[in-house]
Amino acid sequence: MTKAAKPDPRFNGRDSSWMQFNRRVLEEAEDEKNPLLERVKFLAITGSNLDEYVEIRQAGLMQRIEDGNREPGYDGLRPDESLTTLTADIHAFVQGQYACWNNKLQPALRKNGIRLLEWNELDDDAKAFARDYFQREVDPLLTPIAIDPAHPFPRVLNKALCLALLLRLKRRSSGPTVLGVVTVPRALPRFIRLPGDEKSFDYLLLQDLIAQNLAGMYRGYEVIAQTAFRVTRNSNLYFEEEESRSLLESIRGELHNRRKGDAVRLEMETGAHAEIVQRLRVNFELDDDQVFHCDGPVNLSRLMAIYNEVHRADLKFQPFVPKALVLSRNSNGIFDEIRQRDILLHHPYDSYDTVVDFVRQGAVDPRVVTMKQTLYRTSNDSPMFEALIEAAATKEATVVVELMARFDEASNIQWARAMEDAGVQVFHGVVGLKTHCKLAMLVRRDEDGVTRRYCHLGTGNYNPVTARFYTDLSLLTCDPQITERVHMVFNYLTAHAEVDDYRPLFVAPLTMAESFLGLIRRETEHALAGRPAHIVAKMNALLEPSVIEALYTASQAGVEIDLIIRGLCILKPGVPGLSESIRVRSIVGRFLEHSRIYHFANGGDVEFYLGSADWMPRNLFERCEVVFPVRDKAAIARIHQEILPAYLADTVKARIQQADGSYKRVAKLQPNAPPFSAQEFLMQLAEGKATLDAIPAPGRAASTHPRLPIN
Repeated sequence: MTKAAKPDPRFNGRDSSWMQFNRRVLEEAEDEKNPLLERVKFLAITGSNLDEYVEIRQAGLMQRIEDGNREPGYDGLRPDESLTTLTADIHAFVQGQYACWNNKLQPALRKNGIRLLEWNELDDDAKAFARDYFQREVDPLLTPIAIDPAHPFPRVLNKALCLALLLRLKRRSSGPTVLGVVTVPRALPRFIRLPGDEKSFDYLLLQDLIAQNLAGMYRGYEVIAQTAFRVTRNSNLYFEEEESRSLLESIRGELHNRRKGDAVRLEMETGAHAEIVQRLRVNFELDDDQVFHCDGPVNLSRLMAIYNEVHRADLKFQPFVPKALVLSRNSNGIFDEIRQRDILLHHPYDSYDTVVDFVRQGAVDPRVVTMKQTLYRTSNDSPMFEALIEAAATKEATVVVELMARFDEASNIQWARAMEDAGVQVFHGVVGLKTHCKLAMLVRRDEDGVTRRYCHLGTGNYNPVTARFYTDLSLLTCDPQITERVHMVFNYLTAHAEVDDYRPLFVAPLTMAESFLGLIRRETEHALAGRPAHIVAKMNALLEPSVIEALYTASQAGVEIDLIIRGLCILKPGVPGLSESIRVRSIVGRFLEHSRIYHFANGGDVEFYLGSADWMPRNLFERCEVVFPVRDKAAIARIHQEILPAYLADTVKARIQQADGSYKRVAKLQPNAPPFSAQEFLMQLAEGKATLDAIPAPGRAASTHPRLPIN
């Protein structure tokens, strides 16, 4: 028997930290203070989150085990130990998802006239409609298969919903059973709306409609049992660049090969016939603990359709209109405005239209001679692509398109081809590194005769759709130092032309890790010398051990450290002698917290940095990333007095991480604290309905570090 690895007391587990994050999302689905349809949306998000996690992280652990990799993770556990714990956690989580659906959401939906009906609940008119719909829309798309020596088990696509049937030939009533498989068409909606008035929202699951017609598809068979199932496959992206003619061709080949990934999870309806379960499990070569029984609709992420299709404003968050940028009175346009001041935008509170307009105006402005931009993820109908294509007709246009953005390759390949055809110079970054930085640069011959670079640097993707519900920061600047270094970054991306010094930018994988470690060490020295020492860092995840070790050392020296981390965090806060002055909070609410902000007190001479990188190994060492300083006084004041204080004062959506990796709501830790939601406040501020005085004192006072009990 293999001896278990010894856990590292300095770190929490990566997988348990991720499960804690998805539980926080599930809490939002359970929270009756959220509008009902928003709760349905949160539950759907937990489903899509779990899908991606299983096909990437769990699949990766299984692959490591099969490869004989026994290297322990951050918490000291080997891959096999992590997989055992992770699988048990996922089973418990799935039970929680369906308990939320069955016990809370579905009954509440029915009370509000939104019903997901079973066949026996339909009246005669609804059944007639459903039968007609099946004949017209569904039956032509179905291919029923009975598995026998002449008909092997079909290739089931990743996450495709299917029906499995246990069949027996009618002429051989005591003969052997065979398995049948019908794939539910992806081209059709999973929820079929039944006839009714505008206020009636009755639905029938597509799989249930197909199930009612199985006998007609297998006329020579007796249908003994049937169940819905779904298989999740390994979607890790592996390829060898040197074996391909180009990165683009390599990715295109990988898109095809991905369908051949090994199965890592089988989802089935609760109560499925034991023989069906066994046959599917054996066919997909899965262990018993890789079979998940779903007490409700298989694939909860599809519940997003109910959120999108049910137009009930009373059951959703009140609409929010982002604040539009107002140019100065003496400004002659966006470029004139940027010459006068840096523009800091906080999305979605500030409209993303400003960023889109910046790129669009660059495309049509005859004074702009060159445009360069990175694109990681964007919408299918992105105005960014259209602007770059338009720009190529009259000026030099260059784009660095990331083809390895997981699950976005097909869309990016399509646009890359279209831009190449239009004359845009398309590059795919540095071989072996994802291009994750968010940069756009316009070179303009201004009216005063000076040629200047204008840049947009951001923390989020160039995606106007997600910009409506992701919190991100944008900086528009023509600061010569910053824009010259942005130019050098583009040279690195297109020609692999490195320079020794990118300051004031931090550029991964070249200078960023050491730059951040240097700032943390500097803060440690300030604390030891008795000078103001405080670090506030907001990010998506904290996983890099060298950064965590530096934060531990800083804490022991007396540096106050507040971390605002939406997702994974393996650092252990509040541990005596290790991390007593470190506090970690996570905010999960209406908007997805996506911005990265890094604040260093620096002995009283405060510094702020924004960027695309989290403190994770992949961001610091395996991607092209850029973190940039905020220098404009008004922009600094906004981050220092508005944005960070609001997040640090949140008592509604904030959870505090405990040393063991669990999280507790601030509202439970401070039951007498007045309710304050950072996101609600920032919306009200954008609408002119609030002032900075509304931020509670613990967040507003720079010298006050909010301390919460850690149990």
